[in-house]
Amino acid sequence: MTQPVNSPAVEPLHAPASLRELFFAFTWLALQGFGGVLPVAQRELVERLRWLTKAQFVEMLAVSQVLPGPNVVNLALMFGDRAFGVRGAFTALAGMLAAPLVVVLAATALYGHFAQLPAVTGALRGMSAVAAGLIISTALKLLATLRTHPMGLPLALGFSAATFIATALLRWPLVWVIAGLGAVSIAVAWQRLRP
Repeated sequence: MTQPVNSPAVEPLHAPASLRELFFAFTWLALQGFGGVLPVAQRELVERLRWLTKAQFVEMLAVSQVLPGPNVVNLALMFGDRAFGVRGAFTALAGMLAAPLVVVLAATALYGHFAQLPAVTGALRGMSAVAAGLIISTALKLLATLRTHPMGLPLALGFSAATFIATALLRWPLVWVIAGLGAVSIAVAWQRLRP
């Protein structure tokens, strides 16, 4: 089957060639993601390295959000395990945490010394706005994957809106919102996936 003339060729997915490549990819990913590694993870793993498709990334992210712990750390563990088994999981985890740990310790020492300066306070406020924007842009990029989701786009957006209303506007505890709406959405998806 030939592709239309104006359609770009779709590159096949790649896999990390070695544990070293996996470690450095996750180290680079972690060092780019101050205030929000998730958008960087999507860009690096899906767009730049082509180790995952958007659908695979969304699936791994969904599982990582249900597990305890930071989402992107869970994602690193799952991807590393998929690529190289247990050794890969620990290698990706080490890549995610080693260099950022050094940076955070150094930043903590500096912050303790310069916390009272107005420029430092303003910089931290600016970084929080940038992090929020990155997360929103990643959500918009991944929105297209909902078209193929078993619940369909309207129902998935409905659950998203209900979650937003419950947590942001009604200020209900996130754990109860996720437990309630999460259980209902899982039941709906399971029902639609049944033959």
